[in-house]
Amino acid sequence: MPLLPGAEPYRHDGGTTGVLLCHGFTGSPQSMRPWAGHLADRGLTVSVPLLPGHGTRWQEMAMTGWQDWYAEVERELLALGDRCSRVFVGGLSMGGTLALRLAAKHGTAVSGVVLVNPSVKADSPKLRAAALLRHIVPSVKGIASDIAREGVVETGYDRVPLHGVHALNQLWPVVRAGLPQVTQPLLLLHSRVDHVVDPSNSAVVLSSVSSTDVTEIVLEDSFHVATLDNDAERIFAESYAFVERLSAAVPADGAGGALKEGTAGG
Repeated sequence: MPLLPGAEPYRHDGGTTGVLLCHGFTGSPQSMRPWAGHLADRGLTVSVPLLPGHGTRWQEMAMTGWQDWYAEVERELLALGDRCSRVFVGGLSMGGTLALRLAAKHGTAVSGVVLVNPSVKADSPKLRAAALLRHIVPSVKGIASDIAREGVVETGYDRVPLHGVHALNQLWPVVRAGLPQVTQPLLLLHSRVDHVVDPSNSAVVLSSVSSTDVTEIVLEDSFHVATLDNDAERIFAESYAFVERLSAAVPADGAGGALKEGTAGG
C-alpha cells in the first residue's frame, strides 16, 4: 500500500543518547519530523516509527489494534537500547499514550518521558459509544490538522475508523492503570486550547504518575498538533534541554544500560 507523502518512518544514527518519538492516532511521522530533525541536528540518535495501519488509508487502520501499535514502538525501543546507553521516549497525543506504557513497562531502561497533549481517556460519549457504532458506521470525520498556525497541514487520515477508536478505548484504561509505575523524569507540554484532546487528560497524567522530577509547560499559541504549530520551537528546545540535563546528570555507563529483551514487565 503506497504511503502518504511525508508518512515515511524516520531514523537518524547519532550519538549514544537515543530518543524514540511516537506519532498520534490517524497521524504519521510527518507530524514529528521537525522535532526529530531538531534533535538529530544536535547529535542525538532519533527514531520515529510509522505505526501499523497508519500513513496509507483509513481502511488499513481498521484492521489493526492497540497491541499492534504498541508492539511497533516497543520494537523500536529495543533497537535503540541495543545501540544507545540511554533512551528517552516521547509522543504526541496517542503517541504520548504509547510512550507512557513504554515507561511503565520498561522502568529504568527509559531515562525520561516527553509528552505533548497526551490522551488517556475518552472525552465524549461519542468516543465511548464506538464499541457499538463501529458495527454500523465504519468511519467518521477526521481529526487531523488541529493547528492554529495558518497554512500548516498534518499528514493524516481524513476519516477516523471506528474500529480504531474502539481499540484506543481499550488502550486508555490499560495505560491509566500503569501510570503509578511511571517513575522517570517527565516533561509534559499541553496546549491551553485543544479541539481533539481535552487538557484534563494532562491533569490525569500529572496526578497519577510516580515521577518526582516533573515539568509542566502550558502552550498558549497552539492547538492539538503542537509539534507543527506556533509553539513547536519551544517544544523542540525544551525537550532537548530536558534530555541534555538528564544525560549530563548520569554517566553513560550508569543510565540503566542498553535495553535488552526480557526487561518488559507483565
